[in-house]
Amino acid sequence: MTSVELDARARAIHVKGSAITARLRYLRELRGEAAVSMVLGALEPAHRQLLDDNVLPSAWVPYSLFVDLNVTADRLFGAGDLQLCYTMGRYSAETNLPTLYKLFYKLGSPLFIFDKAASVWDLHYDSGKLAPVPEGPDAVRLKLLAFGAPHRAHCLSVLGWAVKSAELSGAEILYAEEERCRTRGDAACEIAVRWRK
Repeated sequence: MTSVELDARARAIHVKGSAITARLRYLRELRGEAAVSMVLGALEPAHRQLLDDNVLPSAWVPYSLFVDLNVTADRLFGAGDLQLCYTMGRYSAETNLPTLYKLFYKLGSPLFIFDKAASVWDLHYDSGKLAPVPEGPDAVRLKLLAFGAPHRAHCLSVLGWAVKSAELSGAEILYAEEERCRTRGDAACEIAVRWRK
């Protein structure tokens, strides 16, 4: 898939604004207002305009903005290997949880949390689905199926979210890796997580 094809597909998919606002909050809180300005200045003009118009957490925004924001932040403040997307995914797991849900996380097991996350996937993305496949009482394989525009920034964000979500439930992560990815030619993106609680 060429970058033009990926871009066209990414513009047809939408993500909730909370994914955007969490990353801006990460940059603001941990890097300062100057970092936010630098990232905004380096985004595609159409994406910068969307952010200038103030994205609300409940609004649907182009997935291409999500990708652009993650990739740009990683290029400017990460190592250029998209690992900052993982870090921002972890951050958004906690930031986007209302206080009531944090208590819910503490009481639930990681398997329960991943199952509930799968059931509300379409409240956050209008493409694909998340399918958690338990691999014993303390392990899961999260399959991201039929997502219209896979991108490493997204996969690493989901991995970071999954790790932090398990940790919020009181689990100690023993292993967490994206073992398969459509961007590498695999049939689906698959994240394996093992923990001890």
